[in-house]
Amino acid sequence: MMFRLLLLLFVIVPLIELYVLIEVGRGIGGIATILLCVFTALLGGLLIRLQGLMTLLSAQRELASGGLPAEHVLHGLMLGIAGLLLFTPGFITDALGFLLLIPAVRHLLILRFVVSPVMRSRQHDGIIDVEVIPHDDKKIR
Repeated sequence: MMFRLLLLLFVIVPLIELYVLIEVGRGIGGIATILLCVFTALLGGLLIRLQGLMTLLSAQRELASGGLPAEHVLHGLMLGIAGLLLFTPGFITDALGFLLLIPAVRHLLILRFVVSPVMRSRQHDGIIDVEVIPHDDKKIR
C-alpha cells in the first residue's frame, strides 16, 4: 500500500503535471505558463496566510473559552498541505491546493478521514461501558 502511494506521489503525479504544463504551454505560450504558475503560487501563499491567521485566531478563542481546538489543528495541518501543493509547480497540484483552501472541503475531509474512522473503531473495540449502582439489601425485601 505504501509503495503504491509513493509511486503515485513521486512518479505518476509529476509526469501528469509535466504533460499538463506542456499542453498549457503549447496553448498560451511558455512565458505565460510560467507566469501563471508563479501567479497561482503567490495567490495561494496570500490565501494560506489569511486563512492560517483566521484559523489561529479561532483556535485561540476556543482555548480561551475552555475548549480544545482539535478541529482547528486539523484545519491548520490541511492548510500546510495546501501550501505545499500550491508551491509545487503545476496546475493539478494547484487545483488540489486551492480545493483545500475551501473550509467546507477541509471539514468534509476531516469528517471522512478522521472522525469517521475514530467512530468506527470505538464501535468495535469490544468494550461495554456499564455503571454499577450499589443497592441496600434491606430496601429490596
